[in-house]
Amino acid sequence: MTFAVIKTGGKQYKVAADDVIKIEKLDAEAGDIVTFDQVLMVGDTIGAPLVEGALVAAELVETKKQKTVIVFKKRRRHNSRRRNGHRQLLSTVRITEILTGGKKPTVKAAAKAEKTEAIAEKAPAKKAAPKADTAAEAPAKKPAAKKAAAKTEDTVAEKPAKKAPAKKAAPKASEE
Repeated sequence: MTFAVIKTGGKQYKVAADDVIKIEKLDAEAGDIVTFDQVLMVGDTIGAPLVEGALVAAELVETKKQKTVIVFKKRRRHNSRRRNGHRQLLSTVRITEILTGGKKPTVKAAAKAEKTEAIAEKAPAKKAAPKADTAAEAPAKKPAAKKAAAKTEDTVAEKPAKKAPAKKAAPKASEE
């Protein structure tokens, strides 16, 4: 395959093997294998809208901010000026291979992908563990709260129970 056209981040890119491109930020770490499944064209095959079974595999090289873009707004004759800056996050990826016919990335790419999946599976477990620790600590804090509540009950007189709200009386018939 000579080239492919992929869609990511709302933009389209013409890529070939071993190309290095900068795209919108991806949620992955450097060295991870990312796959683009929205392939619009591969060589002479044009998708309608996507090419079935086509996949582009790439390695994430780095993620960093691009140069500052100055946003300057001025309204003439109103003494109104606003200056602002923006730095977009970009990911640099190296295209490793273009696959068709439902093929999967090579063994090296698949091994890295499995490694990242294993890391992703461990991450939610770590997040759940601190919640369990805080749940274990919460019962320890409750007796202290009960003691404080008991002290306040001794100092504050008991309040009478709240009465139910009065029902509205039916409109009275005229006395004529």
